[in-house]
Amino acid sequence: MTPTTARDSGFAAALRSQVRGDVREHEPLSRWSTYRIGGPATVLFPSTAEDVAAALRRCSVVGVPWFALGLGSNLLFPDAGLDALVIRIGKGLDQLTERNGEWVLGAGLPAPLAAKRTAAAGWGGIHKMVGVPGSVGGGIVMNAGCHGAEWRDVVKSVHTVDAQGHDHLVAAAQAGFTYRRSDLGHVVVLSTTVTLQQEDAARLEEETESLYRWRKEGTPFNQPCCGSVFKNPVLARDHDPAGPRTSGQFIEATGLKGLRAGGVKVSSMHANYFVNTGDGTAANVLDLMKTVRSRVAEQWGVTLEPEVKLIGSDGGVTTMDERG
Repeated sequence: MTPTTARDSGFAAALRSQVRGDVREHEPLSRWSTYRIGGPATVLFPSTAEDVAAALRRCSVVGVPWFALGLGSNLLFPDAGLDALVIRIGKGLDQLTERNGEWVLGAGLPAPLAAKRTAAAGWGGIHKMVGVPGSVGGGIVMNAGCHGAEWRDVVKSVHTVDAQGHDHLVAAAQAGFTYRRSDLGHVVVLSTTVTLQQEDAARLEEETESLYRWRKEGTPFNQPCCGSVFKNPVLARDHDPAGPRTSGQFIEATGLKGLRAGGVKVSSMHANYFVNTGDGTAANVLDLMKTVRSRVAEQWGVTLEPEVKLIGSDGGVTTMDERG
């Protein structure tokens, strides 16, 4: 029988015979999510880009869905886990090389590490990404950013592999970058080439450390959370300039800091961060998101939209309504 889920032991066995990396069955996704939330799944830890391509070809042949995972920030996995194969991009796909001002960054490289290393070498452009708690690959797909910088500001091209296991080099102009998203589609990012500017290394390192301290002191940096839960809203032209403007400011102004749903609460440090206090579930997060969005809309007439990606059992992104 052809498997339609990566939980099928036959699928996992066949995949092991085709890749050099590790294939783990019944792996708790909570281990690989910054929220520390998520049920079991079959997870591939590829050693090479060819492992990724081989896994995608196998999934295509037998009809198994798949999901590419970096450091697990900005994601909420379901409590029941995934039927999709999880391809965890990390070691083996985390290179960092430079040639004539162009840097090639492996998708598995943590964005803060890329920011620090390029700044220390005297190259500016991604140094502000020191506050983005995710991988390069995930950041590219979501066009992550902070402190006024986004990945689209520096990307020259993106190396991807599609669902049939074929390689593509996508120019930045074709990547469809907009605020917190791209149009790369259902692909796995292997690496990106970025163009940086040579600057004073000491100044860059000083700015990087300052931004890192700001992030650490202004957010629940070392607690289980996903990063920002909601996108910052697009405000009407007649919005009161003295009123709240960001999602965090709206949530705080509504008096919701400390609000809880089970084991998850709105952070008292930064209201757009929801913290897993130890036994939080995906259901708790969704309940809290719905309550916060409803209360903010009721008081301010502003509808907050999720920035966190709500992942369904097939690895696809779902909506708050679809998740129940």
